[in-house]
Amino acid sequence: QVQLVESGGGSVQAGGSLRLSCTVSENTYSTDCMGWYRQAPGNERKGVAGIRASDGSSWYAASVKDRFTISRDNAKNTVYLQMNNLKPEDTGIYYCAADQAYVSSCRAIAVYEYKYQGQGTQVTVSS
Repeated sequence: QVQLVESGGGSVQAGGSLRLSCTVSENTYSTDCMGWYRQAPGNERKGVAGIRASDGSSWYAASVKDRFTISRDNAKNTVYLQMNNLKPEDTGIYYCAADQAYVSSCRAIAVYEYKYQGQGTQVTVSS
């Protein structure tokens, strides 16, 4: 069974930075696609960013582009989400997820629908 373990959440003031980490128990075709999504109280889940191990391609939600950077260290089976210039609206529980590519794409399904899910880590940004 694939397991994902997240770390790095916390509380910061607006304009601050945090780095989230997600370590996956195996690095195979079944975890080729990895990404992050977040959920704030009363809000829907929203995809934040994703990356593909096999070719390094990545994507970002428009709201975080130019502020967040996703990266992947395949040797460590770990994905990172560097979050800079954080805003109060970035507050929420951040979940890491992994799955294989479908129809040769990591975006055939939403990241929050990926097969394997982490337990989530809280990010709180105060104004």
